[in-house]
Amino acid sequence: MDTLKKIGRFISSMHFAILLLVVLIIACAAGSFITQGQTFEWYASRYSERAAGAILALRLDDVFHSWYFLLIAAFLCVNLLLCSLSHLPSVWKNWKRLGSPSGKGSVTAVTGDCDDRYFHEMGFRNIRELPAEGEKPRIRFSSRGRAGVFGAWVCHLGILLLILGFGLGQSLKKEYSVYGVPGQSKEIGNTGYILSIDDFRTERNEDGSVRQYSSDLTVRDVSGGESESGSAGVNEPASLFGMKLYQNSTGWAASVHIRKDGEALQDEVLCAGEFAAVKDKPELVIYLNAVYPDYVLEDGRPGTLSNEPKNPAYLYSVYYQGSILGMNALMEDEELTIDEYTVTFDQPQEFTLIQVKRDPFAPLALIGGLVTLAGLILALYVQPAQMWAEEEPDGCWRFSASCRKGGAIFEERFREVFAEDIEKASGDGSKEEGNKE
Repeated sequence: MDTLKKIGRFISSMHFAILLLVVLIIACAAGSFITQGQTFEWYASRYSERAAGAILALRLDDVFHSWYFLLIAAFLCVNLLLCSLSHLPSVWKNWKRLGSPSGKGSVTAVTGDCDDRYFHEMGFRNIRELPAEGEKPRIRFSSRGRAGVFGAWVCHLGILLLILGFGLGQSLKKEYSVYGVPGQSKEIGNTGYILSIDDFRTERNEDGSVRQYSSDLTVRDVSGGESESGSAGVNEPASLFGMKLYQNSTGWAASVHIRKDGEALQDEVLCAGEFAAVKDKPELVIYLNAVYPDYVLEDGRPGTLSNEPKNPAYLYSVYYQGSILGMNALMEDEELTIDEYTVTFDQPQEFTLIQVKRDPFAPLALIGGLVTLAGLILALYVQPAQMWAEEEPDGCWRFSASCRKGGAIFEERFREVFAEDIEKASGDGSKEEGNKE
């Protein structure tokens, strides 16, 4: 039993929390420095085969979904929960203590009356009077900022919600990529929603550099038929049906036209990296490798002089039954002939790549952030203080006050408010000592 109590005290201790935070920071740093989600070959080419094996074995290629990252987050949540529960009784006790005169004030002053202005000048408004009972004198009392004692506790609660929201969100969130040109509609994974790309714009500066990419989007619920529309730009995601739609990147697309014996057979829009299987001969595939809007051949390598479609060329590959037949760049006025089939490309245009993220626990993380902010405000800016005045036998009133935060400033203000009375009391004390002599 004693062993379990020791383990419980350690898990809920600040030392354990600091240890967890250090390990969590190291894990986050590893996830930031090492590119996530790549293959063994990619890591081997970037580092070495031994390093690539270690990265995959330690799940450093997907740190934020690894078992140890989730375990650290879980232990940190348990630590914060136990710490919050163990401190709640003492915090509640302090809150109740501030509701009545308690202990000795850090500063005192004696006055001839108990004018409300003393309370008001010290920032106290709601003044209660406690009648004399037995040997207890009559007391006038007020407190303010009692909620400040909950600052650290609320901050811990907010951090707990923040970690829960982030950890669960990282584990259960779904991400999808949808790309296409204006006018196209595509399914968003298996969500039951369809994304329509209404428009795509590239805004440029005077020197030709890109200022912003933005897409006008519509998401339609297949089952219900409802739809929502919005615009997504770089660093300006759209929120539709609880999903975040990010303008991720862009590229070039083109229209491919396939004819058979001179008759139109097939017309499609392909983005770079897509392919079209010939309708009546699916084992024959046309793959669009890249689009060069302003084609130029430099040192035997294709390139583009600008992003304006002035002299477009299309890099293609032809596959038959999985084997490559050929690869070349085709100009817009040229044709590719494969037996009875003729292939041409035209209408180069930019496509948009939209990253769709659905995190059901994002609201929890948001609430956690707001609660943490509220806790910081309570802890840093709300000063719990109390002030009371006791009636003495000679009819004078002894004022006492205390403040749990910023005590030096509070005491200085108290002395300013009662400066005249404190000086008078000091003078009367000196006179009495003179009379005794």
